Amino acid sequence: MKSVAITQRVSVVPDYGERFDCLDQEWTKFLAACGLLPVVLPNVIEAAVALCAGTSIAGLILTGGNDLALLGGNAPERDAVENALLDLAERRELPVLGVCRGMQVIQQRFAIQLWRVAGHVAQRQIIRIEGEPREVNSYHHFGAFDSRPPLEVWAVADDGVVKGIRHSVQPMTGIMWHPERFAPFAPADVAMFRQVFAVE
Repeated sequence: MKSVAITQRVSVVPDYGERFDCLDQEWTKFLAACGLLPVVLPNVIEAAVALCAGTSIAGLILTGGNDLALLGGNAPERDAVENALLDLAERRELPVLGVCRGMQVIQQRFAIQLWRVAGHVAQRQIIRIEGEPREVNSYHHFGAFDSRPPLEVWAVADDGVVKGIRHSVQPMTGIMWHPERFAPFAPADVAMFRQVFAVE
């Protein structure tokens, strides 16, 4: 199996003054279905970058959870880590797949305006992927209504919220749904991850 680096959400426990890094167990199961093994990254820049540099990885997954600090989120260290990892991925020409918040990190990197949106927290939502309808899930409060080069839109909701982006040159993809939260996993999502990370 190929290894892929994956980021984690930050869970804050104020009563104990603790900040935990967390990853849904479903991610490991989903990646196994894709022929991938996760290298789980902490929200500490030096350690996360060192793990990626010292391990043979097929690419990087930026997961969901935590709003961006710019949008009122409480995990600025995660923003810093994920932007450092995007720098590393760009230098090494590693594929990147951003999921939900991960896509927003990519959009923010390219100065795409994110707005508060309504109606995008639902277990089932019909969107259009390459013009064709598909049912996905949706768990986000912010989104973009447009894009600009080098990011291209390939999935969109009925209200115009962008649900999927691709970089026109770099191997960088973003989706606004959570493939790990489907039961069973959607074959189209498994196929996409296998394609992005070149799993034969």
